[in-house]
Amino acid sequence: MARTISIGCQNYGTIRREGYFYIDKTSFIREWWESGDSVTLITRPRRFGKTLTMSMTEQFFSVNYAKREELFEGLSVWEDEKFRKLQGTYPVISLSFANIKEQNYETARRKLCHIFSNLYSQYDFLLEGSLLNEKEKRFFDAVSVDMDDVTATLSLHQLSLYLSRYYGKNVLILLDEYDTPMQEAYVHGYWEEMTAFTRSLFNAAFKTNSCLERALMTGITRVSRESIFSDLNNLKVVTTTSDKYADSFGFTEEEVFAALEEFELPERKQEVKRWYDGFTFGSQTDIYNPWSILNYLDTKRLGVYWADSSSNSLIGKLIREGNKEIKQEFENLLKGGTLKVEIDEQIVYGELYGKKNSIWSLLLASGYLKTLEVEFTEENGQWNYSLVLTNKEVGIMFSNMIRGWFSGSDSSYNEFIKALLKNDLKAMNAYMNRVALATFSYFDTGKRPSGSEPERFYHGFVLGLMVELSDRYVLTSNRESGFGRYDVMLEPKNAQDDGMILEFKVQEEEEERELSDTVQAALRQIDEQNYEAALMEKGIAKERIRKYGFAFCGKKVLIGAGHRAAT
Repeated sequence: MARTISIGCQNYGTIRREGYFYIDKTSFIREWWESGDSVTLITRPRRFGKTLTMSMTEQFFSVNYAKREELFEGLSVWEDEKFRKLQGTYPVISLSFANIKEQNYETARRKLCHIFSNLYSQYDFLLEGSLLNEKEKRFFDAVSVDMDDVTATLSLHQLSLYLSRYYGKNVLILLDEYDTPMQEAYVHGYWEEMTAFTRSLFNAAFKTNSCLERALMTGITRVSRESIFSDLNNLKVVTTTSDKYADSFGFTEEEVFAALEEFELPERKQEVKRWYDGFTFGSQTDIYNPWSILNYLDTKRLGVYWADSSSNSLIGKLIREGNKEIKQEFENLLKGGTLKVEIDEQIVYGELYGKKNSIWSLLLASGYLKTLEVEFTEENGQWNYSLVLTNKEVGIMFSNMIRGWFSGSDSSYNEFIKALLKNDLKAMNAYMNRVALATFSYFDTGKRPSGSEPERFYHGFVLGLMVELSDRYVLTSNRESGFGRYDVMLEPKNAQDDGMILEFKVQEEEEERELSDTVQAALRQIDEQNYEAALMEKGIAKERIRKYGFAFCGKKVLIGAGHRAAT
């Protein structure tokens, strides 16, 4: 009989006691301990078992779980006598920053102080007797929601001292989701304050802490050393491209297929592989996201589980507001293409908009892209990555995200598509102006009044066309044809549909007095540059090719048609 799937349970002890479905990942404990690394940071995408791994590690080492052999008997780590003797022998400080998702620094700092205060409350027994001197007891009592920065940033350091004195042994510190406050700080504009606070906290806890035996941190991203890790020269960073712990997070294909057998779903192996396979950690390929697999085993239905399990606001914001090049590269990825870029796995949040490839680094760390190949270029000392979308689930998530860009004018946007297919020029103009008015501000640069630069709107609009018309057309943009580069080309998949060429132009008021003049300039460019050549090479007759000129002036749009397309 198949075991019960517990969705969302991240407490290792509960899973083991209740006999819930669990795949043995306890070999991580052995690998981590034998590595000898003083402070380890492991980055993995969300919902990949980081929190469950931290719970497992805490319950293996912590004195609070001494003589709890039943939690590990029969599992990989328990096969080694050395590790059986280690179980339950260390004081462990375990905390998580997963819930620090505030819109301002004051509230975020207060929640962090609340976490530290709760930690101290667990160890009130340290105040008994003469273990702590009077100054130390005053410090202990000062740890509260309202404490000052000095007390707050020293709190983990001092608690390590007190616990090591009580137990006669150095402590382990486990910090889960260390980078959640950093991401929120970046999104909401308090990066500098949070960086300064976290740098002081980490320096005291992980660098100058003589009572620290080992520390383990998890997160999604590797925040740059220059920001919060500047003093930690004892930090071992394990990213998604590292071979260390490659099969410790996520399910391998062998594990997934065994689970499908257990749940009497062996015939569904290939559809599960098509939807959920694709993650790569180091040289370990065919890794599956546990959240998607658990939900699939529970419901026995395909669905977008992982990609919809958390907010993708930062990713969406970076793509939506990205420049022309980012949208074109993203367009290529959505069509199953490969992106070759230089990647620095350190995420410098302050450079996400300014540095060319920072967004791809974030997408790779977050699990939305996977690595096909990595090459090192000796000339410039850079690593070049070949990247693709991870799997079908991720592709669907991004398609839904793009549709959401136009949610404010969804009806108008859909009606524009219908009008385009029907070649109804009057309706196209009416709908397009409503779409542009509602959505232009998403795609301008912020450097000029909203709508004054349509490029970002245009490239976002192209992605929207791709998603909505993918069943009937192959959409390409900014490609060579004839004697130049067209803006948008729609190649029909069905013989009964027309091919289309769309050219976008901003009005040059010195040369074009009316928007209609700009439309004609766009249509002339289509003809003079012989853009229709690419479609004709595909066997589409000249009379089956429609040509449209789009003219922009601020948020005003005028669409005109060439002779073939005019209705």
